[in-house]
This record gives sequence, structure tokens and C-alpha cells, in this order.
Amino acid sequence: MQINFVDLNKQYNLIKPEIDDAIQRVIKNSSFIGGEEVNAFEEEFARYCDANYCAGVNSGTDALKFICMALEIKEGDEVILPVNTFIATALAVSSMGAIPVFVDCEDDTFNIDTEKIEEKITSRTKAIIAVHLYGQSAEMDSILSIAQRHKIYVIEDACQAHGAFYKNRRVGTFAIASAFSFYPGKNLGAYGDGGAVITNDACITEKIKKLREYGQEEKYVHTERGTNSRLDGLQAAILRVKLKYLDAWNEKRKNMAACYYDSFKELQIKLPETRADRNHVFHLFVIETDNRDELLQFLKQKGIYCGIHYPVPLHFQGVYSELGYKAGDFPVSETSASRILSLPIYPELKEEEINRIKNAFNEFGFNKRHWRSLSAFDSQSPFFCRG
Repeated sequence: MQINFVDLNKQYNLIKPEIDDAIQRVIKNSSFIGGEEVNAFEEEFARYCDANYCAGVNSGTDALKFICMALEIKEGDEVILPVNTFIATALAVSSMGAIPVFVDCEDDTFNIDTEKIEEKITSRTKAIIAVHLYGQSAEMDSILSIAQRHKIYVIEDACQAHGAFYKNRRVGTFAIASAFSFYPGKNLGAYGDGGAVITNDACITEKIKKLREYGQEEKYVHTERGTNSRLDGLQAAILRVKLKYLDAWNEKRKNMAACYYDSFKELQIKLPETRADRNHVFHLFVIETDNRDELLQFLKQKGIYCGIHYPVPLHFQGVYSELGYKAGDFPVSETSASRILSLPIYPELKEEEINRIKNAFNEFGFNKRHWRSLSAFDSQSPFFCRG
């Protein structure tokens, strides 16, 4: 049987009556744009994140964009962000006419390398975007300390980290404002696009609620150059149902990750690092191995579908060629881009399916002998895989 990278149908079948009731409730009330469901979800998600305010929008990309607008980031300003992230993080900055300034990632967590941030700060730097990649928080204490010294903003891109913690505090509450995505495959996913901004700042919330609805202060009175970027009622109703299960689903993800660690401990591959002061919610389970592309095709032939997050670092994307970066500028991200592989992980995944994936790895390794040498890895890492 096939093992999908994500299987949303399995999740739907587990909560089908609640989802169907929620959809029917919205249809009956005809509250398709805004309304009670959106207001209720905003209150519930803010409370879940231990934040004061939530403003629902139509995507995580717009959530980041609106934060930049609310902070008056403008043409010529610079915003620091990791080179190893989804392009939406950078595009939100570019949409302001501002310049994304890239920083390499750590070689174990894949999050931004905080030791390399300060050298990128100039008189034009306006903010740092801390991306909590793959479900694990970035090193927020260091980022906040740097930002405070240089009097610049911190923005959190928490689009992959719903429910994650950094030092017993939920991500999304460290920065002046934080962006979440509810793309269907996320830990908290809608049945279409959706996003939200979390903040403790009432003024930022008010501005984003204007921006998402044509810059409208009241009907037909427009005080901002906004757009149409509303979270619709159907998606909000679906998210309200799913939010009740998020913590339990995250625990199941962590259990599946533990199964991977245990099952793969005899393979000479590099497994993801989890820092002790962080609660990783495993939006993705990303390994590193040589001959990644050959392995990916081999697994596909076995009916096991994986992903790559992300195969092309941002400085190699054509859209950012004018920034003048070159090969070798971000060695960790460049190397990992050719080696990383995202394995299936979701709450409904079964231990026997992980065993099947492990057996496929064994078969590939036995036939190909393409594993990286033992000496190439840090043998002191708690998740180092000893052969």
C-alpha cells in the first residue's frame, strides 16, 4: 500500500461529523465573509497562543506582508531572514520594496544561525524575521537580544510551528507580531488558504484588520491602501474544529518522530536535531543523506512519497539574482539543499508504516552502499545515528 507524504483524508474521516456540522452551520447562516465564525476563531487562536489579539487573513504570506506594512517597512529598508526558508518569507519583504538580507542556517536545526546575524546589520536594517522552521523554534533569546541592541523589530514566521514552544512559552508571542499559515498541510490546516497575525499590540491588530479589507475604517470609508485578504467563514469554522485537536495531534507527531529515531538508529544517516529548551512539533521530519535524489526515486518506486524542503536556497532563486549573491556565500544551506529529505509525518501515520519506510531504507543501503561515512557526522549529537 502507498504511504503518502501527507494524508488529509485520514484526518478528515476521524473528525468528519464535526467538520460537516461546521460547514453546514456556515451555509445555514450564510456568514461566508467574516462574521461569527471568524470572530470566534480569532479569539480562540489568540487564547491558544497566549496572545492578546489575532487577525485572520487569507494566507501566511499576507500575514507577513501586513506585519511589514504595519511596521512601516518601506522601499530601501533591509530585513534580515534565513536563506533556508520558503520563498514567501522573502517575498513579503520584497513586496514592500524592501531588501531581504539572507543569513545561513545552523547545520543541525536548519534554523537561522544567530551567530551570523549581527554582521549583516546596517543602518538600513529595520527588522529580523525569525522563522521557526520545520516545527522547531529559532533561538529567540539571541535574536531578541541582537534586536534590542540595534533597536530593530523582530517578526516571527511561525507558519510551520503551530503549538511549538521555546522555553515553556508558545512561539508567536516573542516578537512584536507573528505570522501563521493555515495551508491544508500545516499542523493546523484549513481546507484552502488561510492565515493569521498574532500580536499583543492593539494598534497593529487594528491596522491589519483595515488592510485585509480594502483599508476600510468603516463601510466605504478607506484610510489605508489595503486589499482583499479576508479569512472566510468556512475556513474559520473548520479551523475552530481542528484547533481543539491540535495539541493531541502534535503529540502524535512527536510520537511518530520518536519511532523514526528508534527505527533509524542503526542507519548512518543524519536525523533532525531537537534542542532541549524547545518543543518541536514536527511539521516536517527532515533527514540528511548522500544520494538524496536517487533515494527519493527509489522510495517512490516502493510507494513511499517524500518531499524536499527546500531544494533551492533563496539566493539561488532567479527572482533574487539581482542581490548579487554567489555560490559559497551560504555553505551550510547550499550543502543541505542537496542532502535533505522530508519523510512522511502526520498524526495518522502508523508505526508499521515507519517500519516499512525503514525497511526500504535498508534495501536501498544494502544495494547501493551510498551512506555517508561515519566520521562525517558529529558523534556527540544526541540524535547521531550510529551504525
